[in-house]
Amino acid sequence: MPISDPTAKWWSEDTVAIVTGANKGIGYALVKRFAKLGLTVVLTARDRSKGLDAMDSLKVLGLDHNVYFCQLDISDRASISSFVSWFRARFELFDILVNNAAVCFNTMGQNSIDHADTVINTNYYGSKQFTEAMLPLFRRSAFITRILNISSRLGTLDKLKNTEMKTILGNIERLSEDQIEMVLHVFLQDVAEDRWKKVGWPEIWTDYSVSKLALNAYSQVLARKYKDMVSVNCFCPGFTQTSMTNGKGNHSADDAAEMAAAITLLPPHHLTTGKFYTASTTSGLISKL
Repeated sequence: MPISDPTAKWWSEDTVAIVTGANKGIGYALVKRFAKLGLTVVLTARDRSKGLDAMDSLKVLGLDHNVYFCQLDISDRASISSFVSWFRARFELFDILVNNAAVCFNTMGQNSIDHADTVINTNYYGSKQFTEAMLPLFRRSAFITRILNISSRLGTLDKLKNTEMKTILGNIERLSEDQIEMVLHVFLQDVAEDRWKKVGWPEIWTDYSVSKLALNAYSQVLARKYKDMVSVNCFCPGFTQTSMTNGKGNHSADDAAEMAAAITLLPPHHLTTGKFYTASTTSGLISKL
């Protein structure tokens, strides 16, 4: 897969990218990468002070030119509405959305699902409602407009043993948002009634995995719905050194951001949609349907 062809550069300073959850980790690293490549970038963070700290660190690096900050909590509809108003006042349209904001209450070796509602509401519903709020502001072009959802291999169908739910989510051509949300409702009911272990939900970081399972499915629905208008792909950065992994991992956040940027900035003649990309320490990037 061609991912870095400098002769195929299609973007400019007029190309606007939004990165959610970007005050640290992969999101922050991706803002740095986009800024180095000359795009205009909007950095968002749930915590205003942490977002401003991130902007200060970009200034120290000399990368604050054409980087803007706005507070955003994707799990809060009022915050999304405020962001949309802020964006409309400063920009006409935008070209790239990277949904990176997410929560995970598990630490390495743990699998608590005490916060299943919060994880699902943020990682799936939050990303979905922010995407839908921003869709009218996309510069619609089959060659330029891109959405990249930062996801996880923990949310792939092979991790799901519940055959009924797997059949529903696996029928990509007929899958709907209502079906995805029905699956999430069943999961939360199984959690509430303490039977989730028995009925085949993912066994590792269960709530996080199910939230990414739903996000992957939603990405397929979007890709089908907006074919020839918006490119929609997912990317699993792999075992990355971030706060979520307690600093452990096979590669750095900067490495993961470089791969994410390569996917997001694919030349128009190589642009894909409906793909799930995963980082490989041996093969670089691997793409799957």
